Order: sequence, then C-alpha cells, then structure tokens
Amino acid sequence: MPVNILGVFAKSPIKPLEKHIDKVASAAELMVPFFNAVIEQRWEEAETLQRQISRHEQEADTLKREIRLSLPSGIFMPVQRTDLLEIVTQQDKIANKAKDIAGRIIGRQAQIPESMQPTFVAYVQRCVDAVNHAKKAIHELEDLLESGFRGREVEIAQELVQQLDAIEDDTDQLQVQLRRQLFELEDSLKPIDVMVLYKILEWIGDLADLAERVGARLELMLARS
Repeated sequence: MPVNILGVFAKSPIKPLEKHIDKVASAAELMVPFFNAVIEQRWEEAETLQRQISRHEQEADTLKREIRLSLPSGIFMPVQRTDLLEIVTQQDKIANKAKDIAGRIIGRQAQIPESMQPTFVAYVQRCVDAVNHAKKAIHELEDLLESGFRGREVEIAQELVQQLDAIEDDTDQLQVQLRRQLFELEDSLKPIDVMVLYKILEWIGDLADLAERVGARLELMLARS
C-alpha cells in the first residue's frame, strides 16, 4: 500500500530514508533463508521466498518514488537534498539486486557445489550483515540532525561507517576464497554452470558493495556538515 510521505516530511526529512532502508534490509535479509532453501533443493520454499523478496523490492521502489517526489527542495538543515536523494538511490539498488539474484537463481534452479556451501553460506550472511550495518548507520541520521552534526553522535556514525568498510572487506576475502574453490572445481562442472556460479558470487558481493556506498555517501554528508 502506498505510504503518505508528505506528513512524515513535515516532521523529519530522515524518517522516509529510515522507512526505505528498513524495507530494503527486509529484502536482503531473505537472501539467507532463500539460499538455505536453494542449497537443500527445497524449490517450492525458495520460490515463496523469491516472491517475498520481490514484494519487498516493489514496496521499496514505491517509497523511493514518493521520496523523490515529496522531498522539498528548500529544506533548511545541514543536509543537502542531493545527498539524501543519492542515499535513497543506493539503498534502492540493494533491494533491486536482491530481487534480481533470487529471480535468476529460481530461473535456472542453480546449485551450489557441496564443497563450497559452508563458505558460501558465510559469504551470503556477511553480505547481509553489511546491509544491516548500513541500515543502522542510516538510523543514526535523526540523532545527528538533532545534535547539529556535532559531538558523540558524529563519532558513532563515523564508527559505524568504518565498521561497514571492515565488513565489506570481509566479504571481499570470502569471495576470493569461493572463487579459488570454484576454480578447483571447474573441470568437474559444465562450463555454463561455472559461468553462472562466478556471476552468482559477483551478484551477492554487490549487496555488500552497495551497502558500502550508502556508508560512503553518509560519510561524505558528515564531511560537508
């Protein structure tokens, strides 16, 4: 159901961003049970989760459009409108990526080789951790505004961004491990399956990369304030 954003903006320009990142994170979080179902070949459950991810993405997209249409151009506060819009854009890409990943996996009924599964599950979880950390950082914006972008609130936000960078580094290392494992399996797999698996690793990593971009935009906003 469409959300009436106008009333929210009258109180705070940050609340819509929080609503949006909450919906985006809901889509990303479903990646964990989705891939557990895929690994165990519970395709009916995987398809149900895929539809849930798609629904969250659609709701996030509705919020994104309403934010773009409703965000006033003359907000009197230490935050540039362009920064808020860019954060919304990066957040929305996370939900889009989760939807695309789930749809493509279902379309091919792609399988993860057994020897890769433990590291793969850890990789998916860590990428979702990055999204949830970005969510936590966005939820600090309200307190940052109230403090005038000064004091302990700024330090907390900066710490969250630094932690987000560290999580993204973890996902990079896990992806390297998985690529190495996949390379060792190439001769035993169909070439098309190898290509698809490499793309799956890349797509999942995009979740963490996009979350890191949200943090980078927040960091830039802090530097300007």
